[in-house]
Parts: sequence; structure tokens; C-alpha cells
Amino acid sequence: MTENPKYEKLLEPGKIGPVTTRNRVIKTGAGVMMWHEDDVVMRDEVLAFYEAMARGGTGLIIVESPTVDYPAGCRWRDRYRLDEDRFIPGMAQIAEVIHKHGCPTFMQMNHDGTWQVKLSFVPDPPYSGQAYGSSEVMVPCETDFHNEVPHPLSIPEIEDIVGKFAQCALRAKKAGFDGVDINASSSHLLHNFLSPFWNRRTDEYGGSAENRSRFVCQVVQEIKRLCGKEFPVTVCINGLEVGQICGIEDSKCITNDVAKEHAKYIEKAGADGIMVRSHWIGYHEAAYLCDALYYPEAPIPLEDFPKEYYTAGKGAGANMLIAAGVKSVVDVPVIVVGRLDCDLGEQILENGMADFIGMTRRLHADPNYMNKVKEGRLDDIAPCTGCDNCLGTQRCRINALMGYTFNTIEAADKKKKVLVIGGGPSGMEAARVSALRGHDVTLVEKQSILGGLLPIAAMVKGPHPEDVMLIVDYLSGQLRKLGVKVQLGKEADVAMVEEMKPDVVFVATGAKQTIADIKGIDHKSVVAGGDLHQMLKFYARFLTPYTLRSLSKAYMPKIGKNVVVIGGALQGCELAEFLAKRGRNVTIVEQAEELGEGMVPALWGYLKIWFNKNNVKMMPGVKEYVSIDDRGLTIIGRNGIKMTLKADTFVSALPLTPQPDLAAALEGKVPEVYTVGDCVQPGLIREAINAGLQTAVTV
Repeated sequence: MTENPKYEKLLEPGKIGPVTTRNRVIKTGAGVMMWHEDDVVMRDEVLAFYEAMARGGTGLIIVESPTVDYPAGCRWRDRYRLDEDRFIPGMAQIAEVIHKHGCPTFMQMNHDGTWQVKLSFVPDPPYSGQAYGSSEVMVPCETDFHNEVPHPLSIPEIEDIVGKFAQCALRAKKAGFDGVDINASSSHLLHNFLSPFWNRRTDEYGGSAENRSRFVCQVVQEIKRLCGKEFPVTVCINGLEVGQICGIEDSKCITNDVAKEHAKYIEKAGADGIMVRSHWIGYHEAAYLCDALYYPEAPIPLEDFPKEYYTAGKGAGANMLIAAGVKSVVDVPVIVVGRLDCDLGEQILENGMADFIGMTRRLHADPNYMNKVKEGRLDDIAPCTGCDNCLGTQRCRINALMGYTFNTIEAADKKKKVLVIGGGPSGMEAARVSALRGHDVTLVEKQSILGGLLPIAAMVKGPHPEDVMLIVDYLSGQLRKLGVKVQLGKEADVAMVEEMKPDVVFVATGAKQTIADIKGIDHKSVVAGGDLHQMLKFYARFLTPYTLRSLSKAYMPKIGKNVVVIGGALQGCELAEFLAKRGRNVTIVEQAEELGEGMVPALWGYLKIWFNKNNVKMMPGVKEYVSIDDRGLTIIGRNGIKMTLKADTFVSALPLTPQPDLAAALEGKVPEVYTVGDCVQPGLIREAINAGLQTAVTV
């Protein structure tokens, strides 16, 4: 492999204690949770997941957070355990598969502590007792993990948990890990002790920064005593904690100066490195997804953000100034995280702001990230769009191999002539994978641009926090490189297919707009989603989605001042946000009991709060859509009462309907016919791309 001089700092080896990393990129311990609490033999998909990143050139891999204390320290059943010796062989399998490719690996240890609260999206937690914490302090905030009063740990209980961390570290060492990482951030137990806001103790574990650090320091010291001084220990801390969203003065929380004090005590205790992130009380996700803080808008004006929190990148590099502050007071390596890439990472290293760059989601999107950086193949890097699907669903939107037992695309046994009909994400992925396997591939798309509904989604969503146009750019670029013959503005039919005589046809023609079964749905005040799509597709021939998004702030034909959106799943909610930001008075009606189906739970939580603040009316549980006429939309609501909603415009945003007609017509006329994506079952982007890959690897 060639070395890329543009990323000299990023590509050079580093040292954490006695361990030498292959480069300065570390896969952090953010949880994907592919396993289960009772797994003692590691699942093949877990091994494939970690092997892909090790083979792909990652400098050091931190394996995500097994609990040290079951069940009290474990919120989810799909989190791995290392609280007993019987789990050592399974963890040894992970260490072995990572080491096979010459990559060092640490294991992150965790105690959920104050995470142990009742959450609607965790229906069957392993622990239902009172959460552990430092003091009887909580914040009544629906998006925070401190919304229940915890049990303050006694000193004997603290000492017991110190021992459990150390025993867990010893098991990790026996399993073959090169070191351990201690999670003392992100609302977990150790963070709760470090924070002056949460920790109100008056004993030796509270009051001063030294006392609040004592628990973490004792954990470090006991690990070193039990595992040996040469066994590396890193600690993940919050370099900043912000409370103003919940009405808490930032000065009462972990400031960057307070974090510096914590870091000095932790270094003195024997830690070999410190990982730095930040935490926003009330916005838990922003602790590890800095871009989530800006969805759907920043919760406070940017000028009110702490000066150490970097805002210009809207999540990218958010913690770099915070990390620089910590680095200025310690001699051990500092690792920074927060929506980083190779360019920003190189800048941070060159400026001496940190010693290592932590990544997670980018490595999920492309496990070969560092090899491609090293080889100068930046155009071949599959982009991370920041959607957070990987941490919530164990599936990546762009890397459909994630979560499966195989992690490479193999060449086909026989070269075939492949025709892909449809240039949406599923069709483009099917074409890409087919070409990678060595087939002769042609893609036909009736529109003048590739991407299917993605350009429209991009216009509605905008570039933050998730930039879906990166998917179109990447896949279209890969098709060019792989020699896929792309024919735009050409509609496929049976005659055309018979003339081309392909061996294989992938039908990826997408879905059609669902026409709501409502009397008066053809009323002049109704704008069908399909009509909007066609209009936007026309303009998309000449303008980028983000240009269209900007222009829509000044002019939106057919959309009146008062709008009712019919349909409250992902598409309807995002459309409602889009319209509300353009001065429309919006009401969402939905027959399901909850809105937001298809959205990442945390992002839906933020959007729901934003809806309430911006007077977007939400009406789930509608029993019946009765009719639309000059008076408005008449419904029977959740309470059984008939009411009429007045509006200038009614927009149908119901789920799409499959259109498999072409595939059915081709049966018997082509040796192999496959349907993929929305034309089979309308779904999310990740499902479309997954269908394209999973089908193409079988051809």
C-alpha cells in the first residue's frame, strides 16, 4: 500500500502505554449491540463486523461496552457481558479475529448507573430496580437519562463496583485484549460521580474535583494492581457538560476547567490515555452524536453555546477545542471524538489539539476507511450520512454488509449480462455489487437524474444532520468507475428488455404514491405527494436539491398558509418540519397511535419537542378520515368525536405502494428476474440499499 502524504499525521503509528497503534484512528466503543446478554459463544455477524474494520486498516479498535455488573449495570439485553468468567471465550473470539489482521484492540467497560430509567423503547430491561448514582438528583426532562431519582451508592457499594471493574479488566486481559477503556461519560455511573451538578455528596466522593474523581481513579488503580502496570487503561470523560437546555447553569456542571482537573487526577492514578467528548443535559444523544444537537434546530442560539464547543461544523469537530484544553494539562495521549473525518482529523493532529482521532459511524459506513485513505482512494470511501441507524438498528444505511455473517463481496462464478431497471438507491446498489462481482451491467432510469426519491428527500431534510445526497454522489461515482452503462431518460418495458436479451434483470422501479381512501380526495385543496414529487423532479433536472430547498423559503406553489399533512410516519413528520420552517401553520393527522414511525427514536424525541415549541399540532390515533370538502377535512378523532379541520392545503404523505407490474410481466421472458427495493416493499433508505446488495450477491 502507498502512503498518502496528505495525511502524514493521521497515518503515522501512535503509542498508548506499551501498545503501538497502526495509525492515529481509533474505533471508539460506541455501542451497536449485536449480541445478547446470554451469549457465551460469539455470533458470526459480530466477528464479521470487527474483522472488517481490522482488515480495513483501523489503527486500534475499542470493542463496545460489556457490562461489569449484571443486571444493575445493564440497561439493554442486547449488550454483551463480561461480569463472569463464562463470557471470556466469546470475547476471546473477538480479540482473535481483530489480531488476525495485525490490529490492536481494547475493550470498553461500562456500568449504566443512571441510565437505568424506564424508557418506552426498552420494553423488557434486565433490571427494573432503582438506578445507581452519586446523589438523589434528577432532572424532569423527557429526553435525558437522569429523569428518575437514583439510589446513592454507599461507600461499600462503591468499593464493590471498583472491584467489579477490575475483575472485568482482568477477564479482558485473559481474553487477549491489549488494554481496556473505562466509560466515565455520557450519563453512565462514573460520569454521574464526576459531575458537580449530579454529585452532591459530602463524603470523600463529593465536593472537590479530586473527591469527585476518586471513584474513577480507584477503578484505574485497582485495574493496574490486578492486571499489571503495563496493561494499558484509557478513560473516556466528558470534557464539557452543558445544562442550559434544562435551565441549569453551565457553571454548576462540568466546565472545561473542571474536566482538566479530572484529567490530571485520572492521569496521576495511572491512566495511559484520556478520551474526550461532551455532554448536554437533556440531549443525551449529543454526548456521542454531536450532529444530533442540531436536529431539527440547535436547542439554543449558537452564540449561547460554551466558547469551547466548536459550532461551525454543526457537529463536525464539536469537541476539538475541549480536547485541546484537556491535552494542555496532561502528558498522556488524548483521543478526541465527534463527527470526525480524515481531513478534520489531520488538522486536529497537526495543530496539536489531540493525539488520536476517534471514529465510529464512519467506520461502520466503510470499514476499509483507513486503507482507502492510505491509498489515496477518497472517492471510493462510502460516506456516512449521520443517520444514526447503525447505533439503533445494527444496520448501516450505506454499508449493507454490516450485521451479516460475511463482510466481503466475492466474484461471481460466471459472468452474466445484467440489466438494472431503476436508478434509485436499491437499483444503484444492485448495479454496483453486480459490477463488483464481474458482471456486464447496464442501468436504465426513466428520469434524467439518478437517485430516485433521494433528491426529494434531500430537499426536505436538508444537509443536517443527515446528508442523503452523499449516497447519490457515492453510488453514481462508483457506477462510473466500475464501467456500468447508465442510460438516463429511458423508460424500460418488456419489448426493450427482450431486445437487450439480458441474463439477469433487477427491477427497481420504486413505488407509487398511495391515494388515500377519503371521500373528496380529489378536491382542489388536496396536493398529492406524487404530484409534488413530479414537480420537484422536474426542477431537479436544473437545480440541486439544496438550491431548491433554499428557493422554497421564498416560493412554494400549491402550498397555502394553513396545511394539514395526512400521514404521520417519517415522511409526513419530515414534511411537516419542512413546511413549519417556511412559515406554514401545520397539523399532522395519523391513524397510528404514535407518530414518527421509521425515525430513529432519539431524533423523533427531539422533533416532537420542536413540534410542540413551534405550534405544529399532532393528532395521532385518528379513527377515520371521513371526507374532504370546502369546509375542510372531517375526521373522527381518537376520542370518537367528529371534527372538521380547516386548512388551505391538504397534503397526502401516506406510505408508498409497491408497483411490481413490470417484474410480473417479465417472468418467463428472462432467465432471472429479481425485484428489489420499494417496488417490492416500500421502506427506508437502509432497507432499499440492503435489498440491492443482498439480492445482487446471489447472482
